[in-house]
Amino acid sequence: MDATMAGLPGSGVQPGHIGDAKPVGRIADTVFVSLLWGCGIFVLVLLGLIIAMLFEGGLPAFRAFGLEFLWTATWNPVTEQFGALVMIYGTIFSAIIAVIVALPLSFGIAFFLTEIAPQVLRRPIGVAVQLLAAVPSIIYGMWGFFIISPLMAAYVQPPLIDWLGPVPVIGALFTGPALGGGMLTAGLIMAVMILPFITAMFVETLESVPPMLKESAYGVGGTTFEVYKNVSVPYGKTAMVGAVMLGLGRALGETMAVTFVIGNATRLSASLFAPGATIASTIANEFPEAAQGSLKLDSLLALGFILFVISFIVLALSRFLVRSNLKS
Repeated sequence: MDATMAGLPGSGVQPGHIGDAKPVGRIADTVFVSLLWGCGIFVLVLLGLIIAMLFEGGLPAFRAFGLEFLWTATWNPVTEQFGALVMIYGTIFSAIIAVIVALPLSFGIAFFLTEIAPQVLRRPIGVAVQLLAAVPSIIYGMWGFFIISPLMAAYVQPPLIDWLGPVPVIGALFTGPALGGGMLTAGLIMAVMILPFITAMFVETLESVPPMLKESAYGVGGTTFEVYKNVSVPYGKTAMVGAVMLGLGRALGETMAVTFVIGNATRLSASLFAPGATIASTIANEFPEAAQGSLKLDSLLALGFILFVISFIVLALSRFLVRSNLKS
């Protein structure tokens, strides 16, 4: 219809109605874009406020102890001598144990679900993996305390101490009394906790491999293992690196489950069976007893800031590895 006919009798168009929709649409679009900007900026502001709170709260501890706070193993509220080395060591060591245990299991479960399992089993096993992710961490902690720790003390730790304790070099990892708890037990519990997250991402990655690539590999005589090793894993290695780093980040910040089984001893030991502590477990245990304005509270907040820095380093390393894989 010609614009000059707008508003004429019989044209069916009322005067002023053609241009009204455009200003309204522009206003709605401006509001929508502004809301999107607000959502993005909100994340940055929230993250900045958390960092600022932790840094400001922990600054008195850094002023009192300096950078030696990072490598001091003493944690004594009576003498007000605090150091973060034991907690940093426990956090990183237990998280690495969890990833070492969970990674091969996640590979196996994911490849079984995508390549080997019959259709009748895929859904039940997939649902079971998802349910593991839904279990609260405190339930894992109770399970570890009442079931896993006694089993470790009775059947796992004693033979490992007898067989591997006398071995040079690695024997230091398997010394001490069989208490049930400790670094190894905490790592095993965290491995079960991060297993569903890594497995779910591995399954999505393996299912995204083009069927033509795998069929071509099978067609030239490749075995199941060769197809997995030379086709599926190389195709999705970038996403798999991200999945492993996601699991590592999840393990670094775990609190309640670790608190139940790690022993919560602020002393340094190379043994996998010795009780220890992580940053998160120490904060959970001692934060309620820390008086407002005390050096202990400042040290706990400093630990929180250190945990944030460690998580940031893991994220940065993850992005670096992903970019390296993309380039290769």
